[in-house]
Amino acid sequence: MKSTDALIAAWRQTIGRAKDAPAIFNARGQVVRKFSEIEERACDFETKIELFNAGSVIAIQIGNHEDWPSILIACLRKRLAVLPLEQSISDQQRDAALKICRAIGVVETAVPSGKTPEVVQLRKTAPTPDWGEHLPGLLKLTSGTTAAPRAVRFRSEQLLADCNQICDTMEISDVDLNFGIVPISHSYGFSNLLTPLIARGVPMVLSRDRMPRAVLADLGGSNATVFPGTPVFYQAFCEMEDVPALPKLRLCISAGAPLAIAVARQFRQKFNLPIHSFYGASECGGICYEHNAENDVEGFVGQPMKGVDIEMCDPRASASQICIRSPAVGDGYFPESDEAKLGDGFFVPDDLLNKTANGFRIVGRTSDLINVAGKKVSPAEVEAHLMRFSGVRQAVVFGRASILRNEEVAACVVASPGVSEAELLEFCRRELSTWQVPKRVFIVDAIPVNERGKSSRRELAHRFAARSPLR
Repeated sequence: MKSTDALIAAWRQTIGRAKDAPAIFNARGQVVRKFSEIEERACDFETKIELFNAGSVIAIQIGNHEDWPSILIACLRKRLAVLPLEQSISDQQRDAALKICRAIGVVETAVPSGKTPEVVQLRKTAPTPDWGEHLPGLLKLTSGTTAAPRAVRFRSEQLLADCNQICDTMEISDVDLNFGIVPISHSYGFSNLLTPLIARGVPMVLSRDRMPRAVLADLGGSNATVFPGTPVFYQAFCEMEDVPALPKLRLCISAGAPLAIAVARQFRQKFNLPIHSFYGASECGGICYEHNAENDVEGFVGQPMKGVDIEMCDPRASASQICIRSPAVGDGYFPESDEAKLGDGFFVPDDLLNKTANGFRIVGRTSDLINVAGKKVSPAEVEAHLMRFSGVRQAVVFGRASILRNEEVAACVVASPGVSEAELLEFCRRELSTWQVPKRVFIVDAIPVNERGKSSRRELAHRFAARSPLR
């Protein structure tokens, strides 16, 4: 019987018109999968997962492997729920995710690229989760307010809607060549790389060397036209000497963390290419996109994407949370629901946004606000001020525990040689309110980030915890 799954239906159209066309390239420009070969391997993989019942959860932890599309297609046909896992997570995090999501098997590979990933059955029998009316095709891991992992349930209709919104808004088509360095297991890579290949026939390059110099060389050598990147890559590119030409690259996208205006300017000057900020969330896919890439306001993320409706939760406030409605919003959290935050086609992120005449600007998160003796400090405001100091290239502001004040403001900055903590503190005192001024500014060579390009205020607060109990 022919599958009625929305992504599978889109894949049938893709394979019908692009059967013998190249689908996946390696970083040297060699074809590693045609669309017809993806289909053949999907059929082969179906035989390996016949032992699992419809509705079972199968984890996939294979990095940016060329068999990702085949495995996803096979699982959707067998009505299995796919749980992507990043390779960088610890064994403890992996075990917690597998347990919370009740995975019955995992697809993994410890062999060199090009070998077929294998299915490992975690348990012989396990009750299939009660999914209710809507059987999910994908579970996206995300963190709750307590940082404990939980998943977002998606059906193929929602994944396809996100793919269409991204491709239509960003004007990405099958004549483009996507460059795949962001993890496919993360929402950003899944939506910008994997589903456009399946549903729109957009080919991609898979690159595994994450060293910025190698990424830049592969970008030029592969003739990629679209680069879904993160701020950490763009900053590294700006700091390099003897950079290669990128004659085919036409679209640079930045997501995962705020892109500093200074980095965007340096990149445009160096490569003659603008960087388009992209704002999204695991729960709903793409939210906003900066079409013109000409804004000079820190935290600006552009206008709502096609098919996305945004409403300010508190229209009277200068900044508030937003309510997002779109066909791409997930069905809810698993295993515990949170219907006030996600469900029935809407999602309310923790981000605080300011609505301007040109679009939206992220100014912080409800969880990021620092409570200094009862006064709320937005880290984004202090970061924006620090970024105005000549020589400061990056700044992350966070709250540290303080017995006398509940919390105190601290900052990590990456700055040019010669910039001192004393100068930065004096610069803050001149224009910021007293409770906004950091007690300490730590000058570092690089601000730690994960493979998604994100830094964690919570981890920085732990690393740079105040030593004195009197602070």
